[in-house]
Amino acid sequence: MTDSLTEIKNQLSDLMTRYRDRVDYLAIRLEQSEGTNIVLRSEKIETLSEGIAIGGQVRACHHGGWGFAAFNRLSTLPERIEEAIAAAKLVGEEETILAPVDPVQIICQLPLTGTDPRHIPLAQKKALCDRYNEILRSFSPKITTTSVRYGDTTQRILLATSEGSMIEQSWCDIEMRFSATARDGEMLQTGRETTGSRKAYEDLASLDQQVMDAAQRAVTALTLPTVKGNTYTVVIDPILSGLFVHEAFGHLSEADMLYENPDLLEVMSMGKRFGSEQLQIFDGAAPAGHRGSYFYDDEGVQATTTQLIKDGVLVGRLHSRETAGKLGETATGNARCLNYHYPPIVRMTNTWIERGHTPVKELFNDISEGVYARNWLGGMTNGEMFTFSAGEAWMIRNGQLAEPVRDVTLSGNVFKTLANIEAIGDDFHWDESGGCGKGGQSGLAVGCGGPSLRIKEVVIGGDSD
Repeated sequence: MTDSLTEIKNQLSDLMTRYRDRVDYLAIRLEQSEGTNIVLRSEKIETLSEGIAIGGQVRACHHGGWGFAAFNRLSTLPERIEEAIAAAKLVGEEETILAPVDPVQIICQLPLTGTDPRHIPLAQKKALCDRYNEILRSFSPKITTTSVRYGDTTQRILLATSEGSMIEQSWCDIEMRFSATARDGEMLQTGRETTGSRKAYEDLASLDQQVMDAAQRAVTALTLPTVKGNTYTVVIDPILSGLFVHEAFGHLSEADMLYENPDLLEVMSMGKRFGSEQLQIFDGAAPAGHRGSYFYDDEGVQATTTQLIKDGVLVGRLHSRETAGKLGETATGNARCLNYHYPPIVRMTNTWIERGHTPVKELFNDISEGVYARNWLGGMTNGEMFTFSAGEAWMIRNGQLAEPVRDVTLSGNVFKTLANIEAIGDDFHWDESGGCGKGGQSGLAVGCGGPSLRIKEVVIGGDSD
């Protein structure tokens, strides 16, 4: 966006006037981003870069068919519009149904509460990574491999639509990831931590204890007994609760997965009970200060908060304008793209389980033998099935924490697991470590959160007798 912003907006308005009658819908999204990427692995620098990207995309819809074109030179925009329109007309064979939204002209910026990372020299960011890497490497001689990743991105977006919207918004996102792998003979164990912020560089500048905890978990796990595989009542901490609600339930709430899959749409039918009356689940970009927060999505729909489950019953889902239109529902502001190379698709923003009323200590009451799991190492989902690895865990015996154990994986069916939530803690934690992947767009910033949960009949992987 080297031209003046006023000139660019005037140019977009002129192009909309020229082309909007040729299609049912037309959108132009311009983007300017700059950022830093640093990767240290053990003692080596794998990546140390700063960059600026300028480009845009055109989306056109005609008779239900979509055309898309990306570009890097504003001077080629008329040609890209022609290409997108031609593609839309080539595939369009049905009615265009988009949920209605009011056009808006606005300028908005997510506020920083501290230092903009663009004002921090690259050498200072590299020194921060070196410090964290040294904490990992020096923690124990048993630490054999370390990894530190730093990334920041500042995006400025200008969106114009054929319906009259002209939205300018900008934000900054910062993320760091740490891992340490410890070895004892053939035994390998890894500790990981990830954190992020859309508020200030300072949020990532004082993480020494968190980094040390990752190394501590890796070394400690070398000497722990392996959990005995079985079905247990488990208590999970807020970080695992946030991961669970995002991965296992949140993706099933994304409406593009539903209208393309009639069987899943039937399973996820409105009014269906999935849990007890104490279960409340939400998603939304409207809550300020989180990594999934913004003012408008990439279709110009204002950010909202959508309740997905109310009193244990399914009452909502996440939409783009197209999915909302096809399902006869309201657009929720969940159409997002990673950058201008990709079209917007339905994505989560900040997803959370609302805090409950049970004191956390009481979650352990009357559990004769169970598992308490905290943090996460990784996980995967396949439809309604999930498997997550806990970062650390302890046995529960007679209502009390007992010996720590390792290699704890939690597996199950998301719907059965929601129904098996026996109690919801009165604590709550936001996890800002999320980088979500879907449709080839990986690393999209999201937030997730929740309270501690007590869940019965969870399959825990481990050693067998």
